[in-house]
Amino acid sequence: QVQLVESGGGLVQAGGSLRLSCAASGGIFSTYGMGWFRQNPGKAREFVAAISWTGDSTSYADSVKGRFTMSRDNARNTVYLQMNSLNVEDTAVYYCAAQTKVWVALLPNDYAYWGQGTQVTVSS
Repeated sequence: QVQLVESGGGLVQAGGSLRLSCAASGGIFSTYGMGWFRQNPGKAREFVAAISWTGDSTSYADSVKGRFTMSRDNARNTVYLQMNSLNVEDTAVYYCAAQTKVWVALLPNDYAYWGQGTQVTVSS
C-alpha cells in the first residue's frame, strides 16, 4: 500500500510559478509510474502530467506543455510538478497518483493510489 502526500499548493498571481511535491511512503517508489491530475468542482479529473518509474519518459497535457515540468527523485521518494506561467485556468485541486500498470499512464483509471490533493489558485 502506497501513501501519497501532496504539498506546495497555494495562491499565486497569473504569470507566477509554483512547485508541487508529492512524497510517497509504504511501497517501492522506484517501481511506480507517477502522475499529476487536477480537478475543479463539478468537473472530471483531468490529466496534467505523468512520468515513468525511471524518470526517463514524461507526458503532458497540451494545456500545460511548455509551462509545466514533472520530475522525480527516487532517492527521496518524491515527485515534483514545476508550474510556470500560471493562468487562471490552472486553478484546481491537484492530485498525485501512483500506478504499476503501464510505462506512462494518462488515464485516472490506470492509477491505484491517490493523494488527498492540494489546492492551487491563480488570481488574475
